[in-house]
Amino acid sequence: MSRLTLPGPIPDALRGAIVALGNFDGFHLGHQAVVGRAVQRGAHERRPVIVATFDPHPVRHFRPDAAPFRLTTLDQRERMFLAAGADAMLVFRFDDALASTSAEDFIADLLARKIGATGVVTGEDFTFGKARGGNPHVLRDIGAAHGIVAETVAPVTLAGEVVSSSRIREALQSGDPHGATQLLTRPFAIEGTVIHGDKRGRELGWPTANMELGTYLRPKYGIYAVRARLDDGSEHDGVASLGVRPMFDPPKLLLETYLFDFDGDLYGRTVEIALHHYLRGEEKFDSLDALKAQMAADAAQAKELLSA
Repeated sequence: MSRLTLPGPIPDALRGAIVALGNFDGFHLGHQAVVGRAVQRGAHERRPVIVATFDPHPVRHFRPDAAPFRLTTLDQRERMFLAAGADAMLVFRFDDALASTSAEDFIADLLARKIGATGVVTGEDFTFGKARGGNPHVLRDIGAAHGIVAETVAPVTLAGEVVSSSRIREALQSGDPHGATQLLTRPFAIEGTVIHGDKRGRELGWPTANMELGTYLRPKYGIYAVRARLDDGSEHDGVASLGVRPMFDPPKLLLETYLFDFDGDLYGRTVEIALHHYLRGEEKFDSLDALKAQMAADAAQAKELLSA
């Protein structure tokens, strides 16, 4: 899959594309419906399909002090867009220049002239342009004058409520990874580089792969049954601690994962950890022996849950 940016050129083979336009952070059921419709149109009209996303998220631009809330990285989104049938991902760099671009110029200059889009698919609540001056109606009316056929996809509901990134974040922050999985159609996963830690896990007989959370949302702190995907494509079950490690000083926010069936060096490698089951919250034990006994119990519970 091609990853495109502006003002870089759009390859001739991708001009005339159907563009799925949105933030698509998390790529949940609602996002999948929008991209799925774009792919369907692309196949019917024999046109390429581009999924356009924004980075950083507009919220981060306007509120740089906002708490971390991302559900996916660009790399994760790129893999999911490819699996959904898109031909390319276009990343709009959300900076002052883009924030000050009017809805009319966004359509005429960016979508029509620079990208060469002939069709655009969005969700019904999509807004764009300076001061959110653009919406699906504006996109439809102004787009038509530039040869762009715009359409919207209705919200997707689950259990009587609209699927949204906010619902996913609420589920994760309340310790409900199952609820998040239903909305995402896959477990929430944190991808990052394995870093050197203080070797506490190794000293306790539980060597862990340690990762920082970066811009990801902070799920409820605690112990999780997880499945890891390594950079060689292999998958391994494990148990992970996500939090600030109340037994040790100084507190440090980490995702520390113990893999059941792996013996090797992961330092510097990219690993994706999917949160499958929430086992318990973080605790401070009276002794290291009590902690080790609980870790053994956590591992046994995780193995049972993941094998079910």
